[in-house]
Order: sequence, then C-alpha cells, then structure tokens
Amino acid sequence: MKKSEEFEQILNGYSPNIQELALATRQLIFTVLPQVVEVVWGTQKIAGYGTVKKKMTEHFSWIMPAKNHVTLGFNYGAELPDPKALLEGSGKLYRHIKVKSMKDLNNPDLNVLLKFATTYRVPPLSTN
Repeated sequence: MKKSEEFEQILNGYSPNIQELALATRQLIFTVLPQVVEVVWGTQKIAGYGTVKKKMTEHFSWIMPAKNHVTLGFNYGAELPDPKALLEGSGKLYRHIKVKSMKDLNNPDLNVLLKFATTYRVPPLSTN
C-alpha cells in the first residue's frame, strides 16, 4: 500500500486515535484487495474504494472519519451476507460499520465481509 497525501489530508482535524484507526482501516482494504482503486473526495472527507475509478457504482466500500469512530461503509451493504450482524444502517443499499478500536478491525468476520464486497456488483479489476 502506498502512502497517500490526499488520504492523510482528510484526516486533518481528527484526533491521533481516529487518524490511526482510519489509516488501519485503509490498510485492511489494501490487504484484502492490494490492487484496489482509491478515490479521495477531500471536501467531503471521504475515500472510496473500488475496482474502477470512474463511478461510485464501481466502488464497494468507503471510509469516513468521525469524531469518535471511523465509518467503514459498504455501497451494497444491504445485499451482502452478514450472518454476524456487523452492518448498521437502514438505507436502501448502504450499510456501515463503526470502527471504534483496532479490535474491531481484527474481527475475522469483517475480513470475510470485506472480501465478499470486493466482488459483489463491481466490475473485475483491470488487468492492464
């Protein structure tokens, strides 16, 4: 995973703990899918992750820091298998997990969910 000044800029103004959690959440995504495409929206302080850069519909997940946690969102979360009920939210498609500690990121069920999300309703990674 390469360092991203754009990503680090969206962390400005957050506590060191939240910054550390956001960077670790980003690392988890890159660990699950090393070739992931990251798009940072600085004004909104959100980073999106997908297999293609062009559209949010081609993204499977996003990170948004907050005051007391980091939101790890899933674009098609309402349709993902979630037998451990990790996901929160009531929207038509979007669901999220509030990452409040490193322990949350070490949950093997989160890893399974994230791996499945990388292949659900998103185009395959480009081989070019």
